[in-house]
Amino acid sequence: MRIAIAADHAAYELKAVLAEWLRDHGHDVIDLGTNGPESVDYPDYGYKLAQAVANGEAERGVALCGSGIGISIAVNRNPACRCALVSEPLSAALARQHNDANVIAMGARLTGRDMAIACLDTFLATGFAGDRHQRRVDKLSDPQIERTDA
Repeated sequence: MRIAIAADHAAYELKAVLAEWLRDHGHDVIDLGTNGPESVDYPDYGYKLAQAVANGEAERGVALCGSGIGISIAVNRNPACRCALVSEPLSAALARQHNDANVIAMGARLTGRDMAIACLDTFLATGFAGDRHQRRVDKLSDPQIERTDA
């Protein structure tokens, strides 16, 4: 699978660990930076990652910042992306099964190396359940779809 990965300065070390893990497991990695501790703006990297996923350059994305919150918000500004902030494997699995998430976000200051790898492994190994969830996922990208509670 072709996977884009991006991080701000707070998460560049975790990005390097996860990129290496991805390559070791046979994935093609698109590293969108950053690559050092110099302060950068996480939205810039979230937008780059979202663009790579939206234009089909990558099938999935990994977004990292200190908390994971800011970069996930940036990624989710793109309607083609469904970025889920996760902290353990169950949330990673549910993000794929129920929400067809195509980007995973984690916080380097909150999620340790081993837990981040476990989340990423689960995220990549889990499929979308479809069925009743498809209708809901469709609404995530198009808020004009008729609501069932109206």
